[in-house]
Amino acid sequence: MKKPETDPVIARNRKAAHEYELGESWEAGIVLQGMEVKGLRAGRASLVGGFAQVEGGEIWLHGVHIPQYAQARWFEGGSRRKRKLLLHRAQIDKIDRKVNEGGLTIVPTVLYFKDGRAKVEIALARGKKTWDKRHALAEREANRETERAVSRRLKGRKD
Repeated sequence: MKKPETDPVIARNRKAAHEYELGESWEAGIVLQGMEVKGLRAGRASLVGGFAQVEGGEIWLHGVHIPQYAQARWFEGGSRRKRKLLLHRAQIDKIDRKVNEGGLTIVPTVLYFKDGRAKVEIALARGKKTWDKRHALAEREANRETERAVSRRLKGRKD
């Protein structure tokens, strides 16, 4: 059987890029229960509102919604329970140092499967102010408009 070219993405946290300035990121494994894996394979997870914290030398993921698998007979823990992330000790220490230094939080950005295992990409993030968000939206809209104008010009339209 041929291996797929790309890893299937289950969920993206697009809101994180709008709400935060994203910095350094890491790939981490997630400790899941059996029915949670089947729920992820159904592809209905949500990272919005999720965050991670360093507690007792371990990183825990909070607020990520993994729905219950429909054919499961039982499901313990709930869909938004905290889940342990798997990282190397040096990575955990580095993340903890940076979070404690100042004003950073750990935000999940992408949830996907890699070689049959569920992975989450976490990033260090700093909250944006309201005017930063408006500025980013205006800049993105201006870039879109210039791309449209260039595209129309290349197609020979005068609009």
